Amino acid sequence: MRDGRGRGPRKLTRRALLRYGLMGSALAVTGGLGALVQGCTLRGHGQAPGVVRALQETFLPDVEIALRARPAQLALRPEGPPTPVWRYEVEVLRGPSEAVRALPDTYLGPILKLRRGQRVRVRFRNELPEETIVHWHGLHVPAVMDGHPRYAVGPGGEFVYEFAVVDRAGTYWFHPHPHRRTGPQVYRGLAGLLLVSDPQEEALGLPADEFDVPLVLQDRTLDAANRLVYAQGGMGGMGNMLGFLGDEIWVNGRPTTEFALRVARHPYRLRVLNGSNSRIYKLAWGDGTPLTVIGTDGGLLTSPVRRPYVMLGPGERVELWADFRAYPVGTELELVSLPFEGGMGSMGGPGTPTALPNGAGFRVLRVLVEREAPADRAVELPLQLSAPERPAPEEAVNAGRPRTFALAMTPMVGWTINGRVFEMEGVAPEETVRLGTTELWTFDNAAGAGGRRGMMGGGMGAMAAMPHPMHVHGLQFAVVGRELVDPSWGAAWESVREGFVDEGLKDTVLVMPGTRARLALRFEDFEGLFLYHCHNLEHEDMGMMRNYLVRP
Repeated sequence: MRDGRGRGPRKLTRRALLRYGLMGSALAVTGGLGALVQGCTLRGHGQAPGVVRALQETFLPDVEIALRARPAQLALRPEGPPTPVWRYEVEVLRGPSEAVRALPDTYLGPILKLRRGQRVRVRFRNELPEETIVHWHGLHVPAVMDGHPRYAVGPGGEFVYEFAVVDRAGTYWFHPHPHRRTGPQVYRGLAGLLLVSDPQEEALGLPADEFDVPLVLQDRTLDAANRLVYAQGGMGGMGNMLGFLGDEIWVNGRPTTEFALRVARHPYRLRVLNGSNSRIYKLAWGDGTPLTVIGTDGGLLTSPVRRPYVMLGPGERVELWADFRAYPVGTELELVSLPFEGGMGSMGGPGTPTALPNGAGFRVLRVLVEREAPADRAVELPLQLSAPERPAPEEAVNAGRPRTFALAMTPMVGWTINGRVFEMEGVAPEETVRLGTTELWTFDNAAGAGGRRGMMGGGMGAMAAMPHPMHVHGLQFAVVGRELVDPSWGAAWESVREGFVDEGLKDTVLVMPGTRARLALRFEDFEGLFLYHCHNLEHEDMGMMRNYLVRP
């Protein structure tokens, strides 16, 4: 097998053999990847209603589900009228019923529980009054299955997804991805977790069942009539330029005033997703106990790591080992977000009109230790967790000349990447990569930051000084370096730098003002157009999103 660079045979790693083995089993029943993609009937962006079919008689799914996006009414306050929301509803059509786990009394979609190696068919139907499409955030799937906005379907439209689960065990999620409407659709409630398991993870004996707890963190604002309030200043207003910030923190689709995590004196696996539109969390235990991290976006780490706090940008996930055996019954703990400096909209800078600015300190949730652990549930933290194969920087075809993507506010244009905004099918020369290669990319949030002094002075320099959580579709990458480039951001950097967990695999990287982040990415298995963008959803909707093309 050639290495994609004309250098002769490349030794297949254990991970590659597993990947190709899984892909082979999936493609054997689809007639190959080419047949899978060519067999699709694709409609252009904005043509709706309609049916986009990837359905093939030769694809034999292990799991088949019906997924609907539809309006609903939900009582989110003990008093007053119900709140209009949008939500995902799921029905298992084929396969084990445990493939879907409902979260009660929430707008969040049910949790999808899949296994590595399964073939999955999702029959998605749009019952909303506007177009939408579903993105499987973090999964490695063909380009046509990734939820690109050019495949958005209108009211009454359908899209059939078919793919094999080749990803490592871990915490992923799904959410809408239509151009210019991702922010408001996620804010109204469209989001759900997707958990992947495999035998290697199960053999570790990590906390399971009631001790495996999802925590989806979001911020919301309700008005006096219990309606969700979004986008202060209107489209194009300050609320959109900075990213939407709500006045209250919600966990699993409920206000924290009504939510408490009630635990036993036992270790827990806490799967934390930052599902907020633009809010960044500096997560820590309120009593100062270090956080024990066992996983990030792309699954389990090689071994546990400890941090005094963890920075979590929109779209990022972190898995925590939380051992409550040291606390007597009756103890109340807090998971908090500590104050930090981060540019526009944060503490110390010109902020959005909210009672809870980005960078403020606040309680995320209460944890109540209320019972003893079952006697038959002894669980210990493994010293070795997994062996994620990270893309190697030394194997990059551009090791001496990384691709650089400058993140900035461009006058008269808006939020840009290398001075460009989103084009539905547009690809620049520096956005074209070769299948089967590893590359180094640099996300540069220093060139347009304008300096801390410029931010405090207001104007365009202030507008440019924002964190950007950069998400790359279709793969998991390695963060191989971060650096402070602009010394005027030194104090802000010191307030966050200990909270990054870069040891594992990632699909979203939080790039703070005045800094650069360097990634190693490997482009495997699938050709076609994929997206990369800021996961501040208002920035994404305003055009801080681009395509990259994987070509043979």
